[in-house]
Amino acid sequence: MTVATLAVSAQPLSTIAADVLVLGVLKSKEGPQLQTDDPALQHLHASLIAIGVTGAQDEVVRVPSGLRSIASVALVGLGSATVSPDTLRYAAGSAARQLRGIESLVFGFPALDDDAVLAVLEGAGIGAYAYTSYRVSSLAGTTLPATHITVATATENDALVERATAIADAIHTVRDLVNSPPNDLYPETFADAALSLSEHADVTVDVLGVAELTEGGFGGILGVGLGSTRGPRLVKVSYAPSGAARHIALVGKGITFDSGGLSLKPPASMIGMKYDMTGAATVLAVTLAIARLALPVRVTAWLCLAENLPSGSAMRPNDVITARGGKTIEVLNTDAEGRLVLADGIAAASEEHPDAIIDVATLTGAAMVALGTRYVGTMGDPALAGQLVAAGDRVGETLWHMPIAAELRPLLASDLADIANIKPGNTAGGMMIAAAFLREFVGTNGEGADEKSIPWAHLDIAGPANNGGSGWGFTGKGPTGVSVRALIELAEEISRS
Repeated sequence: MTVATLAVSAQPLSTIAADVLVLGVLKSKEGPQLQTDDPALQHLHASLIAIGVTGAQDEVVRVPSGLRSIASVALVGLGSATVSPDTLRYAAGSAARQLRGIESLVFGFPALDDDAVLAVLEGAGIGAYAYTSYRVSSLAGTTLPATHITVATATENDALVERATAIADAIHTVRDLVNSPPNDLYPETFADAALSLSEHADVTVDVLGVAELTEGGFGGILGVGLGSTRGPRLVKVSYAPSGAARHIALVGKGITFDSGGLSLKPPASMIGMKYDMTGAATVLAVTLAIARLALPVRVTAWLCLAENLPSGSAMRPNDVITARGGKTIEVLNTDAEGRLVLADGIAAASEEHPDAIIDVATLTGAAMVALGTRYVGTMGDPALAGQLVAAGDRVGETLWHMPIAAELRPLLASDLADIANIKPGNTAGGMMIAAAFLREFVGTNGEGADEKSIPWAHLDIAGPANNGGSGWGFTGKGPTGVSVRALIELAEEISRS
């Protein structure tokens, strides 16, 4: 889905031509409060209660405008909180998501500074999304979101438009890739998509096929991909601007379909397992957005791509595989495969000695048990995890710092190998156990007395990566693009340090 054309305008609100004018309504004890001072729109104040407007979040009520330049007005609830960038982003996204079958929107929100304008642009750009690639006979009856969005503001800053467009495009990229069906998106075609998306970006892309993975000792990715006739890939996307002083490595889990392998999932649990490549889609989109914004920080994304299927050639429980770098892993459950491909990616990323490694993965169902479907489990180096949580707070993303308890690593002891991929029968702390496994593959920087583990953080996005219910804010049903904005914000922070 192409991002809607975003723009800002300093023209008087009632003179900007559009199909729908979007105004915010604040919920208060005194009743709904329309957030506009435009004299041409004052007649709407008196009718809010009569037409059922309350100002609640996600409420959208559309009425005739009474204006020549605009056909109708959409009154969008801002909720009862203080008006802030988060409030405006949410409401703009909700409006753009719900208002369909029109071509243009103009937002008359109380956006008085750059942060507020960016929030409205971002929310609207993200919310105006539809995936129609596989609609044929039903396409004609599908109502689509607006293709042109304007924010009325005295702050005519084109840099805000470019930033919001880059962020919305990154999230739409994740959504498009995750929405793609697994018969069309598999490791080889995912790698092709990465090459295509990177064609005009300031990045280089290297794709390792089965032969290169075998030669490089990537036993985790190869092992997971053994059961499929469509072989695995490792895609490396590198952005290295001149003069960049800091280097971030992003590692993404890219299981294009997860049947569980020989540790087969129940049939109902396989539905939706095309989403298991969301981490790889995320790190790709984030890297391309950082390059588009020309942030002065080096970023390397590692997309660990495999299809986990059962067959006569599939990896078996009790197999021992050798990950990149030589560490051996006893595989006790082939459905704990994401950590195996990430082990290779983290080890390879460590060899370049970056300043930080962050992996992103739909890794464990335990993450949803612990944190529900709106919070991202954030584990690893305390300082880096704290930076990520703070970055999320600044852009309105909910990350939550979780520990990796010291008693968990011994559960992964193996009688045969250096480490096992699970503890059979254990049901406690599954999200943290997976993180304890991944930490074993993080390398070091420095030598001798100065040798230290590379700062590393693990984002388990299993819960919020996909919205299975009704929409809210700029989040529709399906893939969400969660953590994209927090990672871009973190990269910008690190580029300044």
